[in-house]
Order: sequence, then C-alpha cells, then structure tokens
Amino acid sequence: MDYNALVIGATNCQQLEQQIGSPYSLTCVDEFETLLAHAVATPCQVLIINEVITGMAAAMDWCRKLKQEDIFNDMPIVMLADRDELADRMDAFEAGFDDLIGNDAMWELRARIDRVVFNKLANAQLKAQLQQANEMAFIAMSDTSDLGVNVQFLLDCNTCNNLDELGMRLFQALQNYGLSCSLQMRSEHGIKNMEANGMAKAMESVLMEECKDQGRYVDFGHRSIMNYESVSLLVKNMPVEDDKKYGAIKDNVFSLLQGAHARVVALDNQKNLELEGTLVKQMVSQMRGQMADVDDSYQEVMRQIADVVENMADGVEESIQFLGMDEHQERALQKIMETGILDTNRIFNEGMQLDRGLKDFLNQVEHLFNAGHIDASELQRLLQ
Repeated sequence: MDYNALVIGATNCQQLEQQIGSPYSLTCVDEFETLLAHAVATPCQVLIINEVITGMAAAMDWCRKLKQEDIFNDMPIVMLADRDELADRMDAFEAGFDDLIGNDAMWELRARIDRVVFNKLANAQLKAQLQQANEMAFIAMSDTSDLGVNVQFLLDCNTCNNLDELGMRLFQALQNYGLSCSLQMRSEHGIKNMEANGMAKAMESVLMEECKDQGRYVDFGHRSIMNYESVSLLVKNMPVEDDKKYGAIKDNVFSLLQGAHARVVALDNQKNLELEGTLVKQMVSQMRGQMADVDDSYQEVMRQIADVVENMADGVEESIQFLGMDEHQERALQKIMETGILDTNRIFNEGMQLDRGLKDFLNQVEHLFNAGHIDASELQRLLQ
C-alpha cells in the first residue's frame, strides 16, 4: 500500500523522499492555500513540517491552523526540528503535533513516521470496536456514576495478570470520563507505554518519562500529566473551561491511578515470588551436586591419606634393618617422617577448601532472603 505525504519547508524534496523511502510518495508545498488544495485533491496519510526552514513559531502556527480544518483533524503531523528539548516537545504537543524529530534522531525518521501513521490507522480501525465494547461493559454496571466506575475498576484490576490487561482495564474506566489518554506503567521488570489501542506513541512516552518526577500534576494547555508512584497518565483533552468538571476528573482519575499502582506492585511481587521459586529450585540442585562432589572428594582424601601412611610405614620398615643407625640413617628416617607429615597436612588443607564454593553461595542466598525486601536485580544475578 502506498502512502501520500505532504511536506512544508523541504529544501530538497527528492532527497527527503529517498531518505524516507517506499511506500511514501512526497509532495512539497510552500503555501497554506497550496497545501489545502493538494490535501483536498489527493488524500494524504501524514504531514511533515520542517521547522528548520519555517521557524519554530511559524511551524506551531501552521499546525494550529491545520488542526482547525476538518481534513487535517485526524491526520498525523510530524515536525522536523533543529533541536529536541523537553520544552519544545511540550509546545509541539500542545500545538497538535504527533511527533517532533530532532537532527540527532534523523536516522530513525522512517521508523518514527511509520509509527505515527500506523498508530492513526489502528485508532481508526479500533475506535468503533472499543466504543461498542466499553458501552456494553458499562451498561452491565448497576451504577454508572463515577464512583461505580472506579469501584468496578478496582475490582477488575485484581484479576489482571500482566500490564497489558491492567492498561486496557484502565482505559475502559477512563472512557466513562470521555478522556483521550496515554499511559505509562513502570514496574521493576520493565516499562509499559500504551494508548487505548494497545500501541504506544514515542512523543507521549518521552513526555511522561521526563515528567514522572515533577509532581502529581503537570499541566500545559488542555493537557495534564498525572503521576502516582509507578503510573503516569497523559490526558490530552482536559476540560479546562469547566472548573468543576476539571477538578472532579483530577480527583476521580487519580484514584484510578492509585489502584493501578497497587496492581503494578502486586504483579512485581508475584514475579519476584516466581523468581524466588526458581532460585530455590536451582539452589537445591546445586547443593545436591556440591554435596556429591564433597563426598567424592573426601573419599579421595581418605584414600590419599592411607597411601601416605602406607608409604611412611614402608619407609620405616626398610630403614629399620639399620638398627645401628648412624647419623645418615637417622636423617633418612627423619626425612621420611617429615615428608609424610607435610603431605598429610597438604591433603587435609585441600580437602577443607572443597566446599568453599557451596558456602559462599549459601551465604549469598541467606543474606538475600534475610534482607526483608527481595531485590529483583539481585535475584537475577544469583540465577545467572
């Protein structure tokens, strides 16, 4: 399938088209009216604005104007920018851009454009299905009030076995508030970014990651990022004109994030228990092997000791015929005995060191389990 792309501010449209590659076909324009004419005549899947040529302020104005036109309302718009700072991304997101790609990220231009295009297509395909599914889910609830929605989510999230299920449950609850959101959940074992369609958007993911430690609420324009421990939610259509509804949404949605965080922690604990079980099984197996090696080694030690003693006895027996024992004979007998004693001590010392590996491993496991909280990274290290 071929995709049409409109470009504003391209210095070399052919070079840009080669960089993006098939299946995209680029049309470069310089005027707003020309852009509208092309968009009406030929349906497009993505619009690219080169801020390096147009300037940041002009690029923002273009995007705001285009979003007011019905034909561009759902069309993904990407900015090519000279810089890629957090403030620039926030401004670009507020203006309506779907992604901002700086000069240092031009190597992934094709992948980023693919992502916004496919995300829009997935949204279009799933929008009707999600709406129908959510309506059926909430009709089954005896109480469709905000409280009822939140209580139902808190009940349902306890049955979620992974972050994907938890995220979809949360998006179902958020539909009751008419919110369009992006979600980020940070567990000990990975980070999950997702939209209501199950996919993730790069720009929104970066914003939530960089704002997760900037307070419970980060407001900019009609957008708000709500943070609670391991969960961040980017709301894209906050009703800032209605103070009462605005406050109610913040309060009610925040309780959903608290429930989601509690489930993330529970899933982490469950995963850690699984790792602990695997560790215990491996520990038992290693202990059995170590103990078998120790038994075999000590048997070999005893055999060698017997050989040494026997050799000493043979040496004494051979020397005893010289009962007259001159000085030379005494030194010979003394040397035999000293050699036997040294060999015996050496073998015993080697035997005492055989179980050092087992003791070190058991000490590490004992320290880990006595620490109270099991650290996931420490578990992974021991398993390896």
